Amino acid sequence: MTPPEFSLLLISVLISVAGQFLLKMGALKLGKVHAGNFFSLIFNIITIPELLLGLTCYGIGAIAYILLLTRVNLSVAAPAVSVGYIFSVLLGYFILKEPIPLLRIVGLGLIVMGVILVVWRK
Repeated sequence: MTPPEFSLLLISVLISVAGQFLLKMGALKLGKVHAGNFFSLIFNIITIPELLLGLTCYGIGAIAYILLLTRVNLSVAAPAVSVGYIFSVLLGYFILKEPIPLLRIVGLGLIVMGVILVVWRK
């Protein structure tokens, strides 16, 4: 993967992870969904700025990903975006104070190794 391709990948991943984080923050404001409040919460989605901004970030991340796909094989790009899981776990840990069990750390390590193997060029 060339530096410009890697830059597109990183932009796509980081913006998408920001979108995930904002969606989580908006979901916390929204509250738990159940059968009795489903329709009212669907309406409330459009009133929570974090949810709207999170969806916008997803859109921008998707555009960056499409641009990446014009330059890189899908068999490289799709696995490479899985590095976003690492950023999501780190955001969860440092900002939302979510625990990271040892098994999750091992899984993240395997993801990193897999991405390295997929994008490696001889």
